[in-house]
Amino acid sequence: MRHYHAAGVGVTRAELDVAYSHATQTAYQAGDEIHRHNLRDLVKLLVSHQVDHLHRHGPDNVREHLAGLGEDRHDLAFRIASDFAEESAEGLARSRGLLKELSREFKLGVVSNFYGNLQVVLVEAGIRELIQVAIDSKHMRVFKPDERIFVAALKVLDLPHNQVAMVGDSLHKDCAPARKLGMRAIWLRGHHAGAGDHPQAREAAAIAHHTVDTLDELKGLKW
Repeated sequence: MRHYHAAGVGVTRAELDVAYSHATQTAYQAGDEIHRHNLRDLVKLLVSHQVDHLHRHGPDNVREHLAGLGEDRHDLAFRIASDFAEESAEGLARSRGLLKELSREFKLGVVSNFYGNLQVVLVEAGIRELIQVAIDSKHMRVFKPDERIFVAALKVLDLPHNQVAMVGDSLHKDCAPARKLGMRAIWLRGHHAGAGDHPQAREAAAIAHHTVDTLDELKGLKW
């Protein structure tokens, strides 16, 4: 949402969530070409669908703003996508060092509601070589929170469920199914309000075994 505001689009979180959901579902239904998309190409595609949805179905003020841009709204979508992709790439670069450190002691895996190009993005980020299993929901045709996508990863890791931790930013798509399967559930809360002020704090206490604000905090957890 921050990137939209920086580009002059005054969309709320709830309004953007609707456009995000539309873009995600559209990308899930895309053909095989998307399987070759790198991170930047994927983000450009998703943001393009988001802006198109906001232009056609967004709140009046947003639709009027985008309509007033004419064909320039495509340039706006490109700028938003470029800024977001750059930020995401920087985040993956920061995570690479942590994952390399963790891989010396733990088996690592990725379970993601992705678009068929998860392997491409992980290889591009220099992360694929650090993990033992990467499950892409598009290829498996099963999406989180369906427990089957977690079970597929667990079979490859070949570890007792209680010796596996799921780290995810969604209480309901990541932590809840992981806990149900007997894994440790770690909620990546992110940079939000303090634990007591977060709107999901009460839910988190019942679902997650641990809560972290950054991935670096994983190193300090007592396993």
